[in-house]
Amino acid sequence: MIQISQMKLPVKHTEEELKKAIAKVLKSKEDFSYQIVKKSLDARKKEDLKYIYSVHVQIKEEAKVIKQAKSKNVELAKETRYEFPQKGNVVMNYRPVIVGAGPAGLFCGLMLAKEGYRPIVLERGESVDERVKTIEAYWETKQLNTESNVQFGEGGAGTFSDGKLNTGVKDKWGRNKEVLKTFVKYGAPEEILYWNKPHIGTDLLRDVVKNMRKDMIALGGEVRFSSKVTDICLEEDKKEMTTQKKMPLEQFLELQKEMEESEAKQAVLEKKQHHIKAVCMNGTEWLPCEVLVIAIGHSARDTFSMLYEKQLFMTKKSFAIGLRVEHPRDMINCSQYGKDYDEYCLPTADYKLVHHANNGRSVYSFCMCPGGFVVNSSSEEGRIVVNGMSNYKRDAKNSNTAIVVNVTPEDFFEDSPLSGVEFQRKWESLAYEVGGNDGSVPIQLFGDFEKNQVSTKLGEIEPSLQGQYSFGNLRECLPTYVSEAICEGMYAFDKKIRGYGRSDTIFTGVETRTSSPIRMERDKQFISNIGGIYPCGEGAGYAGGITSAAIDGIKVAEAIGSYYKPFEKEEK
Repeated sequence: MIQISQMKLPVKHTEEELKKAIAKVLKSKEDFSYQIVKKSLDARKKEDLKYIYSVHVQIKEEAKVIKQAKSKNVELAKETRYEFPQKGNVVMNYRPVIVGAGPAGLFCGLMLAKEGYRPIVLERGESVDERVKTIEAYWETKQLNTESNVQFGEGGAGTFSDGKLNTGVKDKWGRNKEVLKTFVKYGAPEEILYWNKPHIGTDLLRDVVKNMRKDMIALGGEVRFSSKVTDICLEEDKKEMTTQKKMPLEQFLELQKEMEESEAKQAVLEKKQHHIKAVCMNGTEWLPCEVLVIAIGHSARDTFSMLYEKQLFMTKKSFAIGLRVEHPRDMINCSQYGKDYDEYCLPTADYKLVHHANNGRSVYSFCMCPGGFVVNSSSEEGRIVVNGMSNYKRDAKNSNTAIVVNVTPEDFFEDSPLSGVEFQRKWESLAYEVGGNDGSVPIQLFGDFEKNQVSTKLGEIEPSLQGQYSFGNLRECLPTYVSEAICEGMYAFDKKIRGYGRSDTIFTGVETRTSSPIRMERDKQFISNIGGIYPCGEGAGYAGGITSAAIDGIKVAEAIGSYYKPFEKEEK
């Protein structure tokens, strides 16, 4: 198979014109078939928009064709086919348990189910269909279900997002492609296999995760909803079962510090003090296990606390906080594509912005949602947090993004590994107060944010918020250095996108859940300092989006599979 790269065609072209372009590059009149492997839009010249293709071509006498093409963009295709590693031979006495049905947990569970390990997935929230009803009721009534919401439930937080699938993870084993192929198999559009910035959209993603769950069950897995893990039982050296057996606190803190500071971190992690014995669901039901995958999302703060109390090694990490910013979709499209963009049937425009502020902070766009909605994504009573969401068509009236500023452990209020959680909670609690102490999301116009005053009316832009809102001063629920960097960044971004800094730009706050505030440390076998516990995905600090979380779920499944033997097939 031959690969042709960097083929440029006008945005208005037919399939026949693409085929003629391929033949021209190959300088061949032979019959051929082709498959698009990458497609992106080059909008750097607004007067000359182009699509850029990479294609795989099947044709006779490939070596001869490559030679006659005389192009550095024509070569033999290199395709990596994903393969699950050779399985181990250690007998597993109990079925592996996965906590969390987000991308990491779903892919870990599906992969293990395919290979005969019959996993049990425990999800604190509801199935996706019930979850949608619960969330829509919350947006209408402000009555929060703390166990099933935008953060918790089947599909994880990504189910109520833009469904972006692009990732910076470089993986030579083909896991990235395997994730995309899996999504397509379960209902995602085939174009995600080749678009440069693939996305599914929240509306389609809901059916995809449901189909994945059904197949996992058909393959021998099990999924239990409304099953919150509230405790774990440990045994020392796999001999004596106990729920309370822990090393003295001083010894644990000393080991934790040694692990954080030592260059020999792996050696410290490999000294397992305990092994997982069982997990407790909803405070009452115990489930025995010797393999426990912790694939909770970045908002499972109560589970973070429980695991740290059980002496699982964690470290605090940097993340970013800020606000959601809304502009008219047409304004963004016009800026990115030119004033005549409407005649080309182009995808809704996205963007990526970054500015280094005078106070030393980086301010940047995060999780941009073209033609989408801002959503109330709260998961704790008395706190407000927002996120962005788009449907597949991305045709809502506004486009939004988070404009966030980096924060580091030096900004947190204490030295505990969980100090980043408390940092987030402070600003979310203040956002609740600024919104009126009734669950309303606070909004403000940029012009008033600059002046440090509460807005009293909207400008030309109407908010596209899922949830109730009220006017408030968002400076009161952000650190001063964050507010200053955002103001400076808005003017810097206005030089790149005309109108970005308009005074009636809508700010909605706060956005604090950009990534996990902790990392659950693990060794080279993906196991924590507690034997049998595999931290996994975004909540554990090893991913930053749907695809990277899914890839990490696959990695953990491989680690389990390469050590343990699958169960024998059940007789029918």
